[in-house]
Amino acid sequence: MNPTLKDLQALLHVVGETRADLGMRYGNIAPASIGAIQRRLLVLEGQGGDHLFGEPALDLADLFLTDAQGAGRINILAADRLMQSPRLYATFLLWLLSELFETLPEVGNPDKPRLVFFFDEAHLLFDDAPKALVDKVEQVARLIRSKGVGVFFVTQNPADVPDDILGQLGNRVQHALRAFTAKDRRDLAQAAQNYRDNPRLNLEDAIREVGTGEAVTSMLEAKGVPGMAERTLIRPPSSHLGPIEPAARAALIAASPLAGKYDTRLDRESAFEILQARADTAARAAADPGPVPETREFNSARRYSAGGAAAAGPSRSRSDSVGAAFAKSFARQLGTQSGRALVRGVLGGLFRSR
Repeated sequence: MNPTLKDLQALLHVVGETRADLGMRYGNIAPASIGAIQRRLLVLEGQGGDHLFGEPALDLADLFLTDAQGAGRINILAADRLMQSPRLYATFLLWLLSELFETLPEVGNPDKPRLVFFFDEAHLLFDDAPKALVDKVEQVARLIRSKGVGVFFVTQNPADVPDDILGQLGNRVQHALRAFTAKDRRDLAQAAQNYRDNPRLNLEDAIREVGTGEAVTSMLEAKGVPGMAERTLIRPPSSHLGPIEPAARAALIAASPLAGKYDTRLDRESAFEILQARADTAARAAADPGPVPETREFNSARRYSAGGAAAAGPSRSRSDSVGAAFAKSFARQLGTQSGRALVRGVLGGLFRSR
């Protein structure tokens, strides 16, 4: 069962209400911390996070499907709307890479990866992204190569990708960069510095002069060492170029082995429903405490006969019994020496005040 965004919100609500009890076991839970997490979740919810996180969840095994000849498949995530929500897009990227890192076994340094990701419009991932998120993406991008997964960030300018993450990317393909302003020249110099030097090639000139179908490339060699930069011809794709016809697209989707798997949204019983049921049960119990148990009346004061035999007095209400008991106790205190001193002190104070 895959938890949804409302499950996490409901769980945080319960944590906030019971933070005193939970703090005895897990340490202090500050309300400000819970509020900060809730506000972040509201940002994700506002960008459509309640639709992305839920069921049916993405099955990572579907990314490794092959055809009848054993060739791999190209999976395309239509993220045209997702890219309009940069926080959600970055969160999805982090979740996907983290799940692959936790699930896939170590394979060392294979000749070719089992899976390759291409993230288009990569600048949307890092625009105004918090440092904690960037640090996590850097860590996963650095370590996931040992799992046989390659990651490519596609952007129009290498300056769009933070330097820490850019340094973890082993394979680089750079098309032409034009330099008309001082900033363009700085970006061009930065792009050239991200390559391993080639004494036969002036990298800044090469990046500026490559034409259509060319690129400056650097690929990993043995033991993960980056190769020297080379000016390379790019083979055009042997496929259809241009937008696909709607009928052809519908036919490809219908023929896919995943057709219909992710079409229907599921909302099974999870943490939100369980916690809501508990809250409803507690509310009904508080509103209807049940029948009041019967009380037996006892005589608080007992009368004794002159011969010492106890005689039960008439039945009285609880308030009368308490009042009678107090009056008799006060009368007995007046008969004692301390009681008479108390009365003299009280009356004397009254008369002196007059």
